[in-house]
Amino acid sequence: MIKFENVTKVYAETNTKALNDFSLEIETGEFVFIVGSSGAGKSTLLKLMMREEVPTSGAISINGYDLNSMKKKEIPFFRRTMGIVFQDFRLIPSMNVYDNIAYAMRVIGSRENAIRKRVPYLLGLVGLNSKARSKPNQLSGGEQQRVALARALANNASMIIADEPTGNVDPKMSYEIVDLLNHINSDGTTVIMVTHDLHLVKTFNHRVITIKNGCIESDYPDASHIDVEPYKFESIEESVGTYFLEESGEDLSYLVENYAVDVEVEETSAEENTKEVKAE
Repeated sequence: MIKFENVTKVYAETNTKALNDFSLEIETGEFVFIVGSSGAGKSTLLKLMMREEVPTSGAISINGYDLNSMKKKEIPFFRRTMGIVFQDFRLIPSMNVYDNIAYAMRVIGSRENAIRKRVPYLLGLVGLNSKARSKPNQLSGGEQQRVALARALANNASMIIADEPTGNVDPKMSYEIVDLLNHINSDGTTVIMVTHDLHLVKTFNHRVITIKNGCIESDYPDASHIDVEPYKFESIEESVGTYFLEESGEDLSYLVENYAVDVEVEETSAEENTKEVKAE
């Protein structure tokens, strides 16, 4: 659960009141769109959720953590409960695509065999098999966003926070990104997505919270009140669930040869080695 109780956030250096007596509850497993004009307070809301900022007053609790009393050493553990898709990507420029995704798993101590199994799966899911060895500066904005999405999915977090994840892609790709998030949500993952794309909001028809001047202007259970047309694509139903599948190119064999691990085979080998040691 996410719970904001009478939260006010004032940036002291500019004396700007970004949120004003803001109260909100989001239940586990919900998919929520956050909309509003520039400067409404959306970015501040996300920063407070991620504990990048602390409230001036009021209380915030997320995933069982009290963000007001949280100690600095607890913050990394708290953030591991969520996958975050940043608007500015925040990819590590010195790492290739594979290692940017793998890094999210390495920092929490995942085993290399688990990483080698999951990262190729995620690369296929977002259609970047052929970009595994590319650096971020060799990718388009849309490709960088898809790497950021794969990284957010790496650790099966209980919550995904997405800040304008479709801001750098065309409408059909936008649809596929949110369709993927929609499928993840159907498995119980909470999804909070900030967006300006009301056509996208209308298409997926989840809870919609509108923020204005640091306050909740409206909170609807669906998008029926939004007066725009949903996206419509020819033969879109045929591609639902395939997401970003592409011609994998020569890099797929590179991935299989260098990263793919058959966990069952590895575990069997380990058992056989143990038996041999005992026999000796």
